[in-house]
Amino acid sequence: MDWNPAYSWLVLALLLSLAELTSGAMVLLALGIAAALTAAVTALGLTLPWQLLSMAIFAGVLLPLCIMIIRPRFSPRGVAYGTTGTGVEKGNRYKTLRRDFDDATGIKVNGDFYRLRVLESGETDLPNGTPVVFQRFEGTTALVTLPQPVEIDPQDENSQRKEP
Repeated sequence: MDWNPAYSWLVLALLLSLAELTSGAMVLLALGIAAALTAAVTALGLTLPWQLLSMAIFAGVLLPLCIMIIRPRFSPRGVAYGTTGTGVEKGNRYKTLRRDFDDATGIKVNGDFYRLRVLESGETDLPNGTPVVFQRFEGTTALVTLPQPVEIDPQDENSQRKEP
């Protein structure tokens, strides 16, 4: 059996597709499919410049398709993608913490400590464990609000909690 350049593209396609198992971003899978399609073009007898051009075209078409269409289908439901500060945390409730070395008050968002400031009063020093509602970031300061107290109507036995 003689070695054909198409085999090189098939080996590359296999390696890229196997490497996708470690990432889950669907980028390597798209490149693996593009390499497999380039192997098919190579089997037709095209030269190296045409092979590289076809690989670029296939990758340019398949990468956006895999990232925007296929990847969301494999993502767990209810996951809000984004990094801290993009707004995915808005409205989440947190409890305040006191940092050891400078006694600063803050909250932990995605494992990172952020100093806080209450929007209504501008207060930055709250007791440890105070519930707050995150609103947005201003630089590296978390702007929060204090949750509204909940009232229960004592006259109605079946009353639900009412916001004041």
